[in-house]
Amino acid sequence: MVPPTSDPKAIDHATGVGAGATVRRATLPDVDPMADQLARSFFDDPVIAHIFRNEGRRPAGLRRFFTTQMRADYLAFGGCYTTDDHSGSAIWAPPGKPYLTGLRSIAALLPVLPFVVAHLKATLQLLTLIESMHPKEPHWYLATLGTDPACQGRGVGSSLMGPVLDRCDHEGFGSYLESSKGRNVPFYRRHGFEVSREVDLPGRGPKLWTMWRPPRPPDA
Repeated sequence: MVPPTSDPKAIDHATGVGAGATVRRATLPDVDPMADQLARSFFDDPVIAHIFRNEGRRPAGLRRFFTTQMRADYLAFGGCYTTDDHSGSAIWAPPGKPYLTGLRSIAALLPVLPFVVAHLKATLQLLTLIESMHPKEPHWYLATLGTDPACQGRGVGSSLMGPVLDRCDHEGFGSYLESSKGRNVPFYRRHGFEVSREVDLPGRGPKLWTMWRPPRPPDA
């Protein structure tokens, strides 16, 4: 993921090249194609299916959710990454990014409300639980990582994580994520994450695996 440079230890925090894709920071024009791609990637995700229970409306609800996630909360903090062909997306929160609270949190939820209103209480309980499990120490949080189903298995996901994991190692920060599929746990382990908790979500929800990656020495 480190591009050619006169200093082999220098890290480009904006772009990276991996076996699967060329990765760059996302900008506002990328939001709509990224939301379309993520809606396809997460259609069969167990946690997503537990929140967006109407399969017929789920694609529209997911596009609305990911658009809101990026525009209202994450894009401004520089942690959104995509590929030139929009075959994958990664949405990271840097250390110290504030949580949406008060009127801003309500406003961010409104676009998604029609898709989850039938079980809003259970959805809010689930989101509150997920937020409460975040580590207290400063870290990078991988909120969303998805590859278009047609492009999976080509190294896109690994390429998307590379710039921020390199930055974590360079700056000494840990990184954290929740895996909503057990089959994805080995993938994250290959990148240095280990399971910290295995959680049964409330309301007859699916399992969730929280995972933590300590920073690696830059020359490891």
